[in-house]
Amino acid sequence: MEIYLIRHGQSANNVIESAAPGSEGALGSRHQDPELTAKGQRQAELVAAFLAGGGHLLPEERGVGRPLLDRLYCSAMVRAVHTAQYIGRALGLRPEVWVEVHEMGGIYLDEDGAKVGYPGHSAGQLRARFPEVQLPGQVTEEGWWRGGYEEAHQAEGRAIGVARQLRAMASQGGRIGVVSHGDFLNALLKALEGHLPGTASYWEHRNTGITRLDFEPGGRMVLRYLNRVEHLPADLLTRG
Repeated sequence: MEIYLIRHGQSANNVIESAAPGSEGALGSRHQDPELTAKGQRQAELVAAFLAGGGHLLPEERGVGRPLLDRLYCSAMVRAVHTAQYIGRALGLRPEVWVEVHEMGGIYLDEDGAKVGYPGHSAGQLRARFPEVQLPGQVTEEGWWRGGYEEAHQAEGRAIGVARQLRAMASQGGRIGVVSHGDFLNALLKALEGHLPGTASYWEHRNTGITRLDFEPGGRMVLRYLNRVEHLPADLLTRG
């Protein structure tokens, strides 16, 4: 099985978090579930066209006579769903929300010195905005996030669970894409290697960066490439 891990496009929070102190961007307020920026939408369009147009990263990814991916998953956070919608439309796939691949921390805001959890978008809100996306039962009219603020050790445990699920799926073969988030993708890669807990390294993904993993018969995982961004011009390369 081939797995393509894809980070979402630039979000409004990415701009705030990466802004220099005192700059205009640093003056913004953090969003609980931020939208893609205009730059993030353009990044999503380009990664979608790249994956659909045969401009793939290895020779064997070209000319297969079918879409690059068989299935496409994404987190329930708006920036990931929006990015996956672009990819799904380009490849003729319906993205499937996989709640467990959301960003570390969950849906929250800092309020009066405390991190307060929020439920995220409801099923109706997500269906209205992203009608192609398939939602699991975990996404209800009350939202999907009920965990308050997720601590790092809790997120790492979740990453270990997702890694186990991916390994269990490997026997099915095929090619799947997962649109997720920078910190969670770092944790997931470590979990797949058995390196959690651990903070000695960080597997960085730029916005819409692509990583490919292959699971071979017998269970060995091969990292084919990490954080590839050939689809982006220099002015659209953003870390967050």
